Amino acid sequence: MSGTERVVAGRYRLLAQLGRGGMGTVWRAEDELLGRQVAVKEVHLRGDLSEAERLEQRARTLREARAVARVAHASVVGVHDVVEEDGRPWIVMELVDGASLAARIAAGGPLPAAECARMGLAVLDALTAAHALGILHRDVKPANVLWERAKDRWVLTDFGIAQVDGAATLTEEGAFLGSPEFTAPERLHGEHAGPASDLWSVGALLAAALDGKSLFQRTSVTAVVHAVAYGEITLPERARPLAHVVLPLLERDPARRPDPAWVRGQLEAFLRGEPDVTLPLGPPPSSSRRRSPAVLAGAALFVVAAGVAGGLAVNAWLGPSHATASTAPPASPSLSPSPSGSASASASASVTLPAGFGLVRDPRGFQLAVPTGWDRSVDSTDGSRVYYNSPLSATEPEGLYRVGVRVQQSVSAVSPLAQVCPGAKGYPGYRQIGPTTMLLRGGPVATCSFTWDGTNGRARVSDLALWTSGGRTYTLWASGPRGQEERLLQIAGVAEQTFTPGA
Repeated sequence: MSGTERVVAGRYRLLAQLGRGGMGTVWRAEDELLGRQVAVKEVHLRGDLSEAERLEQRARTLREARAVARVAHASVVGVHDVVEEDGRPWIVMELVDGASLAARIAAGGPLPAAECARMGLAVLDALTAAHALGILHRDVKPANVLWERAKDRWVLTDFGIAQVDGAATLTEEGAFLGSPEFTAPERLHGEHAGPASDLWSVGALLAAALDGKSLFQRTSVTAVVHAVAYGEITLPERARPLAHVVLPLLERDPARRPDPAWVRGQLEAFLRGEPDVTLPLGPPPSSSRRRSPAVLAGAALFVVAAGVAGGLAVNAWLGPSHATASTAPPASPSLSPSPSGSASASASASVTLPAGFGLVRDPRGFQLAVPTGWDRSVDSTDGSRVYYNSPLSATEPEGLYRVGVRVQQSVSAVSPLAQVCPGAKGYPGYRQIGPTTMLLRGGPVATCSFTWDGTNGRARVSDLALWTSGGRTYTLWASGPRGQEERLLQIAGVAEQTFTPGA
């Protein structure tokens, strides 16, 4: 049914689709009762939920939308109404005729520093109003900041994954939604998120607006997570005018980030032309503070796996029309990894393999890149599992690190979530960190992270992801010793970036 043929709740006539994402479709609509145009968000409910789970998700959505409707501020897209139609929530919002910050950057490049400061003030004020009511946004990014040309105002929209204090949220426990490039490190670590987490996103937002691209943009989801969680933060030259504001916001320790009043004062002083404190464009004082990589395993690794499963575009912050996925084209048949120096000849031009990695085309038809010199083996039980292991030895009969791929010649009717976590069978000392689901490209992707006791009882970390392609089911996983998750992240990330299912 086309938009113009449908009337929601007896009064909102859908006119045209404005946008579509994993959590919903936004329509331009006519409020036939009041004679005004509005934006109507059709919330997508996951298709793999039981009836009880659907009812709970619907209730959570309605509860969150009603909470956001209480945020009355000129810099927040207002919520007019929340209705139910066909068992689904529909959120009626103020219609803002204008482009997103992402679209404006894509069309015209970086914003002038003064305009960035004005935009930052509007977003900061919107968040302050929401935080005062116990509401966190959790997805502040260029695609969710709109510029209304007629009124020359900036507004924050899409509180679709907002968190309300004291209430279960739309994103279930253990789930992750949002854009890793603009997500605070503590959220990637699975730690408590508070108002300071949204402030980190403001810092990343300002840096992107000043430079025209995300500060943490990388070629794979794994690389993004690593950059946010561990990498040195060095601002580009174009960010210098507001470096004294951006760098403190990007403190990895949320307790050391400035409060909103300080940020507002600095941005207002900049707009008044008052001199600022010039800071070097290097890392802020605590950016070298690194959490143990083991802490990251339970949170960041699932983002890696979800990127494999759903083909998440790392530059998706620009909006759906700019999203791209990067995969390597088929290489010539070979069981031995090609030397890293020639990898670019067989991989996509956008993929540069790290030193010591090479691309392999497996006899099963899929391809991926693994460290050179690794051994290939096949599971002796049913032959469906292929392993690439770091060199075997008497002390490491299964290799210290492993990348595995299971290829099943069908798509199971069993829920992906039920398939992806193996349970304790075959994994002594099994302790599940997941499962985790992540909505990508409009559908659920199942991933699972867990620790277990390997050979000689040494603790290991594994991460799995499951997806389907061409009527087959693929499971890709990486495992390594606990305490070496940073190396495991690199191995998993390269495998993710270069994996291509068989024909």
